[in-house]
Amino acid sequence: MLRVAVVGSGPSGVYTAQSLVEQQIVPDIAVHVLDRLPCPYGLVRYGVAPDHEKIKSLQNNLRTVLEHPRVSFLGNVPVGPEPLAPARLLELYHAVVYCVGAATDRRLGIPGEDLPGSYSATEFVSWYSAHPDVAGGSFALGARSAVVIGVGNVAVDVSRILARGAEELAPTDVPHAALGALADSRIEEVHMVGRRGPSQAKFTTKELRELFLLPSAEVCVRPEELALDPAYADPSGLPAVNRRNVEVLRDRAGRPPTDRDRRVHLRFFLRPVAVLGEDAVRAVRFERTAPDGAGGVTGTGVFEDIEAQLVLRSVGYRGVELAGLPFDARHGTVPHADGRVLRDGVASPGEYVAGWIKRGPTGVIGTNRPCAKQTVASLLADADALAARPVAEEPRAALRAWGLDPVEWPGWLRIEAAEEELGRALGRTKVKIPDWPGLLAAARGGA
Repeated sequence: MLRVAVVGSGPSGVYTAQSLVEQQIVPDIAVHVLDRLPCPYGLVRYGVAPDHEKIKSLQNNLRTVLEHPRVSFLGNVPVGPEPLAPARLLELYHAVVYCVGAATDRRLGIPGEDLPGSYSATEFVSWYSAHPDVAGGSFALGARSAVVIGVGNVAVDVSRILARGAEELAPTDVPHAALGALADSRIEEVHMVGRRGPSQAKFTTKELRELFLLPSAEVCVRPEELALDPAYADPSGLPAVNRRNVEVLRDRAGRPPTDRDRRVHLRFFLRPVAVLGEDAVRAVRFERTAPDGAGGVTGTGVFEDIEAQLVLRSVGYRGVELAGLPFDARHGTVPHADGRVLRDGVASPGEYVAGWIKRGPTGVIGTNRPCAKQTVASLLADADALAARPVAEEPRAALRAWGLDPVEWPGWLRIEAAEEELGRALGRTKVKIPDWPGLLAAARGGA
């Protein structure tokens, strides 16, 4: 039997497992999907906004793979630090595919970025998604004005959550403490700011339209900023999604304002140069930019300060080095050739990558399918040599002997049941357990 470990249970990891068990080249194959967390699904559980029920329903498709008879889920298994360094993992499996994503955010690199009240959007998303690493986290929701730096889908998500009423989020699985904090929020103004124009914004048209459908918030755009974009007058030459974005914004710019409790301002051609404040954030200073004729922007020397007591930077994810694996710090990825991990330029037997740690944080969830298939094709081409490697008889026993305590699929089902029970007790639907002790107690049947 060819035994394969997939490290990471997000979409790239699950699609890798699916490709492995559905292929016909090596019929006798077993896949263990390992995850540092006791819960599967990666960013589908901990990165999708709680009001995006359709995207979150993708969990049902991932579940089908993880319940396949030749796939086993092993949560609460951290890979990288001792005792489970990559070299040791190869003692248990013929091949290991790392699908560990891009776990941190890119920084702005400007003065004041670390002032109290300034956070990464990743931290905020993890908080309202109940990620156990940020249990008990708090944000400056007593602020009157918030600035979200970035114009991608994550920026739209956090802007939408800040502008939503708590009653709109109560039917979701947002953790109860976060729901209470959002209910007490005093935020009236949310400014979502991009350094380039609307034709280059990274959000999808679907996300943009959802922002305009908020029942309790007015979305404001400035026609004079939109007009700075050379493609604004005639977007016909743009890719479809960018063209639709421009058309939606142009239509919105001509509508009269409504009287709602909160306002979301979409701002363009502003580059952050400093977060202002002494003991806490009080404003963000931006420089007006202008198209440079080559797809980028250049500074104009004109500056604008936007009041803020809360700043969330959302300028992209970045891969994190995993101890024991080679790492390209410039690109935030693991060096590879068609998914084969390269050590000093040479393919490392039995080590592979897929997903964002392979190609960088690009594409949508579905982009992980062909990425996973390419890696699996490389692995299968190496199958004869891989199968000749001696490995331990039973990985689970070895993991426990090394002091690890895996949460297997029945443990995850107990977590799900506990979250449904918590929702009923709170008069809501399913509510996520937000902390490590709670998750592990539920997995062991203690909650």
